Amino acid sequence: MQQMPSAAVLDSLIEDGLHEMRRERSGLLLSGVSAGLDIGFGPLLMAVLLTLSGGTFGDLSTELLLASAYAVGFILVILGRSELFTEHTTLAVIPVLDRQASLGQLGRLWGLVYAGNLIGGAVFTFLAVLLMPGLGVVSPEAFGTIANKLVSHEPSWLLVAGIFAGWLMGLMAWLITAAQETISRIVIIWLVAATIGILHLPHSIAGNVEVLFGLFTSSAVTLNDYIVFQVLATAGNAVGGAIFVAVLKYGHVVRGAK
Repeated sequence: MQQMPSAAVLDSLIEDGLHEMRRERSGLLLSGVSAGLDIGFGPLLMAVLLTLSGGTFGDLSTELLLASAYAVGFILVILGRSELFTEHTTLAVIPVLDRQASLGQLGRLWGLVYAGNLIGGAVFTFLAVLLMPGLGVVSPEAFGTIANKLVSHEPSWLLVAGIFAGWLMGLMAWLITAAQETISRIVIIWLVAATIGILHLPHSIAGNVEVLFGLFTSSAVTLNDYIVFQVLATAGNAVGGAIFVAVLKYGHVVRGAK
C-alpha cells in the first residue's frame, strides 16, 4: 500500500479544501444533498438486516454485521465524491489554519454542506419509511430500534461520543488522502465507519437518518430527542475533527518541516 508523505498529504488537503470553498453555492448545496441521500443506505441496510435476522443489538455477530452495513453509506458517499459535513470538519479547517482561507469561507462551506446533508437525509428517510415496509424486507420496529440506540443516552455522552466520531472522521479524511489505491481507500472507509458503527458513536449526518427513522415510526422518539441529538452530535463532530485532527496534524507537520 503506497502512502504519501505527511507534508504532501497536508498540501493535498489544503488544495482540496480551497477548491471546495471556491465552488458555487448551488454546487455545494446539491453535493451535500447527494451525500445526505446516499449515506442513508447504511442505516437502511442495518434496518433490513435487523428485520431479516429477527435479532437486536447485543450479540457479537449481529454487531459486526450491522457495523459493516453502516459503513456502506460512507463508502457510497466518499468514493462518489459527495460533500459530507464531518469530512469538512478537518478538510476545510486546514486552509484556515494555513491562513489561505477565512473563517467566513469556512462557515459558508460548513453551512451549505451541513444543510444539504440534513435535507438529503430527511428526504431519504421519508422515502425509506414510506416505501420499504411495503416490500416486506424491513419493519417499522427495526427503524425504532436503531433510533433508540442513539437517543437513549445522556446529553453528556452524546457530546463526548460525538467528539470521538468527529475525530475518527477526521482521521478518515487524512488517511484517504494518504492512500493511493481505490481498494486501500475502501478498506480505510470500512474500518473507520465500522468502528463508529460498532461503538454506536453519534455521527451527525448518518445519525440524522437513524434518529429520523424513529421520529417517523415510533412514539418513543420525540422531536426534542431529535433536536438534542442533532445539536450535540454536530458540536461534538466539529470539535473532534477540527481540534483532534486538523489542529494537531497541521501543527506536527508544519513544525516537523522547520
